[in-house]
Amino acid sequence: RYKMYNMSILGLLKVVVRVLFVVLNNIYCIPTFCVWMFLFQPLRYYKPSLYWKIEGTFYHWLLAMVSMWSWSAGYDIVEMGDDLRLCLEDRTLIIANHQSTADVPLLMANFNARKNVLPNIMWIMDRVFKFTNFGIVSVIHEDFFILSGKDAREEAVTLLKEHLHNSYLPLNKKLMVLFPEGGFLRKRREASKRYALKNNLPLLNHVSLPRMGAMHGIVEVMCPNPKSPSERIPENNQLRWVLDITIAYPDGKPLDLRTIVAGTRKPCQTFMFYRLYPSTELPVEREEVTKWLFTRWEEKEKILDEFYKTGTMPVADYCPMSSVDGGPLSPQVVQQDPLRFLLLHLFFIASSYLHFRIASYAISFVW
Repeated sequence: RYKMYNMSILGLLKVVVRVLFVVLNNIYCIPTFCVWMFLFQPLRYYKPSLYWKIEGTFYHWLLAMVSMWSWSAGYDIVEMGDDLRLCLEDRTLIIANHQSTADVPLLMANFNARKNVLPNIMWIMDRVFKFTNFGIVSVIHEDFFILSGKDAREEAVTLLKEHLHNSYLPLNKKLMVLFPEGGFLRKRREASKRYALKNNLPLLNHVSLPRMGAMHGIVEVMCPNPKSPSERIPENNQLRWVLDITIAYPDGKPLDLRTIVAGTRKPCQTFMFYRLYPSTELPVEREEVTKWLFTRWEEKEKILDEFYKTGTMPVADYCPMSSVDGGPLSPQVVQQDPLRFLLLHLFFIASSYLHFRIASYAISFVW
């Protein structure tokens, strides 16, 4: 009993330390990121390409801090499937199933380990995230905050299309991330089943049926439609790939952001299965796009069902690019760089101290 008591005390102490560290990490990283971007603002107008290169680098560094939270808790990512290197330099739409608040930080951790991915990415997220502690960072990075709800559906798609034209394309970003389900699985599952019954669609348990508004908007802007030549964009700006990521948590029990921050769950592995499709396989008519995406989600259901039953992803059965470059990737853990984490912490701490000293000096002239 004494031993168990000591273990519970140590566990509680670990949680407290981790939570305090993450809070402190936010305090000395996010404000100083914003200050640096403010100081670089003149470049945005006189040398925009240099400004956005700097912003992308700082953004990557900042998301490395988020990546460290899951890594330090022992929550590894195992990747498998098609080779991502085929698409990371081209315009790519990334679609993924959405189970919990852990999906985004784990995707960040995945992409953090790769060069030039996070600087060139645009996240499409619910508007509510604009008002979180990380919202200001996403505003600076020009991510897109999508409106939710039936009443705002048409407006949301219109605003997304405008954002693609006015931000994503001019800034020459390569990747965008969309969660087509439009919400977490636990919140969407029952509504998805009701919709499936009403429309004679398969009942899904491990994913929910995707909502199509954002997907339709992206396809209309980014994919050539022979029937609408007026809506075409230059060929070099068009979508080249669709990367479908199936996220699978151990035993079907998703992590969440609170667990990642506190580290309350035992170390485990989250699996990410990549399926890569050339944009030429993506239809452009709305009904066909809907069928195409629904088919991908029905496949996700089968993939996850087999994974949860057997512990193995049916990689060979569902990799569209498996015949390229020697077949699909075998399962491998995404490796992070602890030294890089340390150096970035030192950079943000030093930057915060520098900015504090500058602010104190400036204030001394007023008071």
